[in-house]
Amino acid sequence: MPAIKTTALTKRYGGDVLAVDGLDLTVENGEVFGFLGPNGAGKSTTINMLLDFVRPSDGTATVLGLDAQADTDEIRHRIGVLPEGASVYDRLTAREHLEWVIDTKGTDDDPDALLERVGLTSEDGDRAAGGYSKGMTQRLGFGMALVGDPDLLILDEPSSGLDPTGMQEMREIIQQEAERGTTVFFSSHILGEVEAVCDRIGIMNEGNLVATGTLDDLQGDLDLGAPISLEVATVPDSLALERVEGVRSVSVEGTTITATCADPSVKVDVVERVAATTTVKDIISEDTSLEQLFNTYTNGERAGDEEKAETPSPEVSA
Repeated sequence: MPAIKTTALTKRYGGDVLAVDGLDLTVENGEVFGFLGPNGAGKSTTINMLLDFVRPSDGTATVLGLDAQADTDEIRHRIGVLPEGASVYDRLTAREHLEWVIDTKGTDDDPDALLERVGLTSEDGDRAAGGYSKGMTQRLGFGMALVGDPDLLILDEPSSGLDPTGMQEMREIIQQEAERGTTVFFSSHILGEVEAVCDRIGIMNEGNLVATGTLDDLQGDLDLGAPISLEVATVPDSLALERVEGVRSVSVEGTTITATCADPSVKVDVVERVAATTTVKDIISEDTSLEQLFNTYTNGERAGDEEKAETPSPEVSA
């Protein structure tokens, strides 16, 4: 039974704005699934329909095998949620926030252990959350999402407001949760973050799921080629790399020669041809990046958050 399954899930606003268009999506138990898309693609609307913050216009959604609209209470006791732009109660301390969620879910979590896990000190835990920075608020929200060892974590832009150290710590916790069998479903505009931790990726564009699969799957589907860049002492006048079988294109910028090859094996031929005519000082060989894939599937639009007007911004809750 999948952790998340949607069938023809659709959301219209005002009759003529189609935020999500017939979404068929399956997220398997125990996988880390990255949900990508440019502004207004439908990511946050989808998440809010899974959480019953927004009701679909058509279609169905199940979470942990339960109906996303009919079984909301049971679902919320089994999942952890960090919504985008989550707010906290200014007068409550971080520890009081955690104790509230622990009491609501009926668990025996240790608030201090949760604070430490998400990078907040005991002293931080006794401060009113209204004085927190955005990064500290995000850490607190993540700690609340971890209460009760959830079967599923739904995280909407989890790295928002975090510095590089906080982002790395967040990734480590996501990996730890995945190792113990938790399903993690999260949206992010930080492509490197998704690439680092996800088993599979889904890309939304204009309300449609335009691609889904592993990074290798998506690379194979598009056949974008294998790039290689060589830093050379001088660029020969008659390099003629285009004549090498399997070389699709060649560009030169300063003393850097970049060739796009039909497959990785052709890179050896490129290096040998260049090395025969000039001194090669450095070689950079990369697979097709997630950024290249994203830009191709979304016609070059930037990854990012949904428009604020598209969906409500709920407070952190159990």
